[in-house]
Amino acid sequence: MSSNEDAYDVIVVGSGGGLVGAYVAASRGLRTLVVEKTDRVGGTVAYSGAGLWFPGSAPLTRAGLGDDVEQVRTYLRSAVDDPSREALQDAYLAAGPRLIDELEQNTWFQSFVHGPVPDYYASTQGASPTGHTVFPPPVEAAELKERRALLRESLPTERFGFDEGPVLSGGRALIGRALSAFLETGHGELRLNTALESLIVEHGRIAGVEVVSDGERTRIRARRGVLLAAGGFEHDRELREKYQPPLTGEWSDGAPANTGDALRAGIAVGADTDLLDEAWFVPGLVHPDGLPLFHTGTRGGIWVNGAGERFVNETRPYDQAAHEIVRLHHGTGVSHIPAHWVFDQRQLDRDGIGFPPATPALDEWLASGALKKADTLEELARLIGVPFDALRRTVEEFNTYAPTGVDERFHRGETPWDQMFHHIVPFPADPRQNFPATPAPGWPNPLLLPIDEPPFYAATIVPSDIGTKGGLRIDTHARVLRSDGRPIDGLYATGNTAAAMSGRVYPGAGTPIGSSLVFGYLAVLDMTEATD
Repeated sequence: MSSNEDAYDVIVVGSGGGLVGAYVAASRGLRTLVVEKTDRVGGTVAYSGAGLWFPGSAPLTRAGLGDDVEQVRTYLRSAVDDPSREALQDAYLAAGPRLIDELEQNTWFQSFVHGPVPDYYASTQGASPTGHTVFPPPVEAAELKERRALLRESLPTERFGFDEGPVLSGGRALIGRALSAFLETGHGELRLNTALESLIVEHGRIAGVEVVSDGERTRIRARRGVLLAAGGFEHDRELREKYQPPLTGEWSDGAPANTGDALRAGIAVGADTDLLDEAWFVPGLVHPDGLPLFHTGTRGGIWVNGAGERFVNETRPYDQAAHEIVRLHHGTGVSHIPAHWVFDQRQLDRDGIGFPPATPALDEWLASGALKKADTLEELARLIGVPFDALRRTVEEFNTYAPTGVDERFHRGETPWDQMFHHIVPFPADPRQNFPATPAPGWPNPLLLPIDEPPFYAATIVPSDIGTKGGLRIDTHARVLRSDGRPIDGLYATGNTAAAMSGRVYPGAGTPIGSSLVFGYLAVLDMTEATD
């Protein structure tokens, strides 16, 4: 062990959403260290659209929306339906607008914009058809100068070599801006390739971290506190098999290095945990490389289970759709993992495969077997291993919905979320992520075109995720709690290292990253107020 022990006011473990908390600390003059396990900054946030679900915040006011936070509170209470999380919800709703106001005082963060993404539980009291999601503005890569090279690439770039061009958007814009703001305070330091090994405990208080960098173990002290913001355990096979069978970390869209290091370190010092069986689930479309990629907004075709039967509104908000796959797989005795996305040539010509469009060419899909093609439904049923009679009946029933535009089984196309996919979908954070969709003349519902133009196709859908959502239990100051409810002095957690304030539901676009930023902010405020 090195005898050289450095000391900081605040140590942040992880460089995704926790980077904003690090900026908040450094902007207050606190000497702040961010330790990052990999050679790039950003974690899973860098893969994201960087939506932040911040009801009542200034960008919504600027957009002319009369955002009623009390109405949102009613929505959260009803959607989450868990009294034990109400205090966390209240802290979240109160802090989000304050955080945006503070960030926008720094030129690196001006100005967030509202993106009209409906709340995910449309029938719940208080739900908004325009939502409460705000996005950071894009940033020129050249503006970041040498810091550009420190950012994690987007998932399409890492997976498919997609050229993002000179403008960074979504999560990479947020991370690039946060990193720049953090380092320019003059009080922030970043250490890459530095993995958390354990927490230092002295006199019942967390006094710092023990890390490993280049094979050398080092102790670093934190005078005011340690903020664990290192993501979840989505890529740790042991923990996934223990808490979430039959799901596998290979199916996750979370950052590859998220293996639960911070979770284990917290547990080792007596932290309580919650929601370890949960994740921010998404349907994953299996690509030619054999791995899934977050898929949402299915505009055509149907998903069928191992019995050849349709089982869900395929355009349903992604977390709900993926949860339904998992629930039915465990609860019905019929295999739903994998599910099969069945569509025809008309759908392929109109919408292509996958979302966003940075995906391999059609011949790669067919050659790899990720996409199966058949001249008849009977041949397709054989290729995907489902009963032909059941598949035929399922398709014929679905086709009867096209003339009326009404999905009598699962009501596809009826909610504000579904209707967002009727035409081109505007994602302010990333203009590339727009459907190249065309209207559907002659059909009343563009999400319910019949499946009747051969050849027919089938792709594979599995339950993926954008991170686990169970972790260390925290209070309204983001302090990590013991099983008896007492806080562990000096230890804080946020993001997917902490158990989600939204419990088992996903209320609206930007809840995961919004939570990461808010509770990192509240952690720093507590560190500051506790000692000033």
